Amino acid sequence: MTTIRIGTRGSDLALAQATLTESALGDVFPDATLERRVIKTTGDRRTDVALCEVAKVEGVLDKGVFTKELEVALEANEVDVAVHSLKDVPTVLDETFEIVGTLERAPVRDVLVMRDAGGLDSLAPGSTVGTSSCRRAKQLLWLRPDLKVADIRGNVPTRLRKLAEGEYDAIMLAEAGLVRLGFPMDEPCRVSDQDLHIAPLAEDQFFPAAGQGAIGFEIRSDDDAAREWVAAICHEETFLRARAEREFLRLIDGGCHTPVGVFSSLEDGRLEMAARLFPDEGGEPQTAKASGSDPFEVARELYESLA
Repeated sequence: MTTIRIGTRGSDLALAQATLTESALGDVFPDATLERRVIKTTGDRRTDVALCEVAKVEGVLDKGVFTKELEVALEANEVDVAVHSLKDVPTVLDETFEIVGTLERAPVRDVLVMRDAGGLDSLAPGSTVGTSSCRRAKQLLWLRPDLKVADIRGNVPTRLRKLAEGEYDAIMLAEAGLVRLGFPMDEPCRVSDQDLHIAPLAEDQFFPAAGQGAIGFEIRSDDDAAREWVAAICHEETFLRARAEREFLRLIDGGCHTPVGVFSSLEDGRLEMAARLFPDEGGEPQTAKASGSDPFEVARELYESLA
């Protein structure tokens, strides 16, 4: 009997993503035994420093703070498939590993979660917005320079609790995570006796991260069986867009410290991409667009448009 060992982080969101993965595999391979291995990563453990500082403090590859331990388990043949939020995966992997597929993408938008109903325009000047993302912080202050940005750490429920208890006036999250955790998008959610209101930000105006909303699957490069399992559940349109976005990020040598957003769409085989990159020294962002049929060629055209 076939046994498929799934590696995952232990956060509520990661476990929800593992459940979706197991459901997809179970539908295609009903006779397989699915085993879940929950692994604590550096990023889960080091919540005492800002996310962009964790790699520096721990001496691990940028953004690998959420993947390193899962790769250790892959290399040790303790798991067959590592399940990731694709936006957390470094764009350059050791040749031992490979991202070989994705599930169908969830909504890619960033959202503003607030104690008072409204949206970005309704926040009072001087309001404090919590985020651990350099990209979100830069775009937010570009649109609303009168706001304050403060670092926030913890899983989604922890961040919502901090907002409900008044540590922030609003926080920024990915819509995909809220959807996968079952939070309603069209009505207030109740946290710590406080109604919280969710205001999505249009992805073609507030650019998401590369791979945002996609669940990605990492395997050992030489594991043909795992490659076949993932291929059977891979959503090809999502995977094509994600590869283009990640290739663009690779070309600009982007990572946790790079405030860049990428937006893509695919219709009738034509890929449309746009990017917004903020300079390290501050100032107006660079924005570029590209289109075509080959994801790697479009990514390179987008990169060269920014050069």
